[in-house]
Amino acid sequence: MAARILVVDDLLPNIKVLEAKLKNEFYRVTTAQSGAEAIEKIKLEQPDVILLDVMMPDMDGFETCRRIKSNPISSNIPVVMVTALSDVEDRVRGLDAGADDFLTKPINDLALFARIRSLVRLKSMTDELRLRDQTGEQFGGVSANESINDVSGSKILLIDDDPSQALQIKTKLQEIGVQVSIIPDPAEAVESTENIDYDLIIVSTQLTTDDGMHLCTHLRSQDKTISTPLLIIIEDSDTDLLVKGFDMGINDYLMTPIDSNEVVARVKIQVRRKRFQDALQAKGKKSLDMAIKDGLTNIFNRRYFDIHVERIMANSAATGKPLALMILDLDHFKMVNDTYGHQSGDEILKQLPQRVIRLVRPTDLFARYGGEEFVIIMPDTTVLNAASVAERIRRAVEADDFIIPVPPGTLHKTVSIGVSVSEQGDTTKDILERADKALYHIKKTSRNRVAVVTKTPVKK
Repeated sequence: MAARILVVDDLLPNIKVLEAKLKNEFYRVTTAQSGAEAIEKIKLEQPDVILLDVMMPDMDGFETCRRIKSNPISSNIPVVMVTALSDVEDRVRGLDAGADDFLTKPINDLALFARIRSLVRLKSMTDELRLRDQTGEQFGGVSANESINDVSGSKILLIDDDPSQALQIKTKLQEIGVQVSIIPDPAEAVESTENIDYDLIIVSTQLTTDDGMHLCTHLRSQDKTISTPLLIIIEDSDTDLLVKGFDMGINDYLMTPIDSNEVVARVKIQVRRKRFQDALQAKGKKSLDMAIKDGLTNIFNRRYFDIHVERIMANSAATGKPLALMILDLDHFKMVNDTYGHQSGDEILKQLPQRVIRLVRPTDLFARYGGEEFVIIMPDTTVLNAASVAERIRRAVEADDFIIPVPPGTLHKTVSIGVSVSEQGDTTKDILERADKALYHIKKTSRNRVAVVTKTPVKK
């Protein structure tokens, strides 16, 4: 489902131009002609991204942004300020107000759309972490603190072989208590990420010995740095490279010549955001693991699923985005316990999630439903995509034998998977029953298959 964009501008012609461009890219667009109207619409519609004009009467964009970011309901919604102002001071003022970016008119459409895609991905991840935090509170956990403003003590890796530029950045960041490691050599820099957990990595795209964007791609593909914020340094006119960067997963950018105050503003945004996300994850893990994890398989248990699935369903209904559900059942599992003992059965149950979890996203909910049944909820996923993932899971389970502690030492096992997708008016019970019906069909007719049941025909 397309993301929802709120366009805020006091001039109707400006709104119409942006609205037409965004709708042409299949975004859903809401508009407001003042800061006050925008704040009211945010309460009602919870957009995914806000495009906010600066020069508005009564309440300008800076003040509107500050109010949006100070409200817990809207603080995590990305804001892009759009204005004719081009001075660095104005850009820094916007970033200090809480904006995620500051685009100068005339807007480059490719850069705008790339930035929107990047921010939508970011908000999707943050929303899921917040949902999990809320579920954790329901279990008695402590809510993560969103007001993580102090960035002192954070560790930043700067990969830049321009000594003057690197020193300028390091000197300015040290003034706010940030630890900066300058490593000009890309290979050495990558090696350092194996031993140090950085809060932010800054990469110059003007390296003389390597391709900065290729380096970013490598960092984004590594387990240690897959979620570490990346900020690139680019030339002012290199819009094509900026678009490429956003699409491959960078978080922010600086344009040369570097402005020291803008460095501080952008670094603060990225470090604060990472600390908030880290806090959400740490709080959830610390306070909930014992209550929400299945003791045998170490994935979410049925109790957690029953509570969290309702939040996911409510969020899906509110956003209009589909969610898919699949139920996995180990074929002929009773035979394992009867023939090889319950210890062997337990070993298979522990090994199955290890094969499945690498095939689902961090935002998907994977839980043990009961006995040898497992359930996966996949937000923002069509039935065709879910069926494709289910087939990959089925093949992964079938591909390798499971290790058991008694002769013959290994066993070949398969799974059957029933798939459904939420449709308008569905309850959790509805989507579960359809997935269960699909699974029952497999069990009655064959095994080791994927089956889909929907209310309406699937369009291919």
